[in-house]
Amino acid sequence: MRIVDFEDYRPMLLGLAYRLLGSMWDAEDIVQEAWLRWQGTDQSQVREPRAFLVTVVSRLALDQLRSARVKREAYTGPWLPEPVLTSQAGPLDTAELRDTVSYATLHMMEKLSPPERAVFVLREAFELPYDEIAEIVGSSVANARQMHHRASVRVSEGRDRFTPSTEDHARLLRSFMEAAERGDLESLTELFHEDVVAWNDGGGRVRAALRPILGRRKVLAFFSGVVARYETHEVRLIEVNGHPALLARLGENSQLITFAVKDGRISHLYGLANPDKLARVMPEGHVPGDPPGPGQDDL
Repeated sequence: MRIVDFEDYRPMLLGLAYRLLGSMWDAEDIVQEAWLRWQGTDQSQVREPRAFLVTVVSRLALDQLRSARVKREAYTGPWLPEPVLTSQAGPLDTAELRDTVSYATLHMMEKLSPPERAVFVLREAFELPYDEIAEIVGSSVANARQMHHRASVRVSEGRDRFTPSTEDHARLLRSFMEAAERGDLESLTELFHEDVVAWNDGGGRVRAALRPILGRRKVLAFFSGVVARYETHEVRLIEVNGHPALLARLGENSQLITFAVKDGRISHLYGLANPDKLARVMPEGHVPGDPPGPGQDDL
């Protein structure tokens, strides 16, 4: 039997754990624990190492997700996933892998129960058969199918049938930032969907809206206030979770801004200012409290 190198599977396992948990910090801990268990396993008796490791990581992540949900319910304001640079998100070889790591999808998956989330990720992103998924989550095959259906419906609520291209997403993002910098409310109105929702995560560390902001009028008023309150410096376009995003300086803090699209307009806007969650998207040598710094993608 050939010797299996755990490192060959690490990127895939990190991508799996990240999709299940919405936090790369937690995903790394889970994968390290899986490595320890792999080292203590009689590997000669493991017929399918990939399936074995996927099962171990999934079950560890499920246990952690159940406890994490309690903490997230007590979080100050909305809890948003930790963003990662696309280059650190693991393999993105298929449309399904790219879609399930997108920021909007990760946020929508927060509505699912831990077993539903596991079933959805394992089926959508990793194309596991239902019998294997059922064994991992401890359910019947029929129940696994039902959970996948429920999860698919909930994740797709309010989403566009057609995913915009990276170029279209970047173009819309640039238009949004340019209009915001000019204070051009007419242009912003055209960019926002009528039912747009803005989410802000300061984690109690940074001033942020404590509830989702609903509707075009309220979102416009909110961003008008932000633009008037802060002087924005060195905004730059970066790519996180498979899509372009804006990394901006607002007063003394940095903020990541990304969004979801419906009918060609911004339907969900995510503003992440909690410095604990920004470390992985900051340029090398900078910390979340520092300005992003210049680069070839500066706007």
